[in-house]
Amino acid sequence: MKELGIEDIRSAAQRLNGKLIHTPVLQSSQLNDLLGHEFYFKCENFQHIGAFKARGALNTLLWLKEQNRLPEKVVAYSSGNHAQAVAWACKQLGVKAQIFMPGNVSKVKSEGTRALGAELTFTSSRQEAEALADEAQLSGAYLVPPYDHDQVICGQGTAALEAMEALGGESVDAVFVPIGGGGLATGTLLAVKGFKPKINVIAGEPEAGNDAIQSLRSGAIVRLKESPDTLADGARTLSLSPRTFHYLKKLDDYFEVTEEEILEWTQKLIHFVKVQIEPTSALPMAAAVKWLKCQDQPKKVLVLLSGGNMDLETHRKIWETSYI
Repeated sequence: MKELGIEDIRSAAQRLNGKLIHTPVLQSSQLNDLLGHEFYFKCENFQHIGAFKARGALNTLLWLKEQNRLPEKVVAYSSGNHAQAVAWACKQLGVKAQIFMPGNVSKVKSEGTRALGAELTFTSSRQEAEALADEAQLSGAYLVPPYDHDQVICGQGTAALEAMEALGGESVDAVFVPIGGGGLATGTLLAVKGFKPKINVIAGEPEAGNDAIQSLRSGAIVRLKESPDTLADGARTLSLSPRTFHYLKKLDDYFEVTEEEILEWTQKLIHFVKVQIEPTSALPMAAAVKWLKCQDQPKKVLVLLSGGNMDLETHRKIWETSYI
């Protein structure tokens, strides 16, 4: 396995230049005053398909095209945003897409995927979705996995690279990222450490689906038996891959986030930053708050808001109790 570095993230950024939205880095003076620290938010909810996943999917297909290996058909398995990203990227390049999705997927994400022209196959579980996507490769389709692929990782890493470049000389003390399968976290780690090694890279994961943190603590990959029951549907993964686990051992820290904290910070980010986010985006913010409580000086931190695709049922759950 080739060891990835910031030069690979920069290559992906060059490949994607002009084809994706250069998403903004926003601040909230109210939130800064409330918490006593300076926050920057990289808003991937403004990206095509409403999430960072567009980066990895499109980068992978463009990389294949560069090598004259662009397939006639692509398959993927996903709980939502990766499905939309692959469908969107395939549409840009005129490639057929078939997506295998567990039946409990967010309706807004499944309908968004269908609207982009992909063929959807619903499964009884994430395990079945993965197995069927793997099997489809036997018929000549190319599998674009949600995180276990170098070009997916490098594409995801361009979000953090953009943010670091946008901040210019404004150095941050730490960058916070959600962790599911580890594609965004790995890409972020490579981009940030390559940009400035002293910056901390810290991840947040649902306590209800903490396979990554269990893996990092034990030194061996832990795989869940079933998809975790968490509002953060972008983190309903079963395990890290050997590829992402290899890199994520270098994380500076990681925090488990409760379902109540996911509710609280989804609501507060919508209120204070004035953007539409999905619950997975609350993971890095909740992790940041936990880390900052241990600091004795005001800090500057960058939080990656991973997406903004939330269905009505989840929206209702978020606002059942006020945390404002």
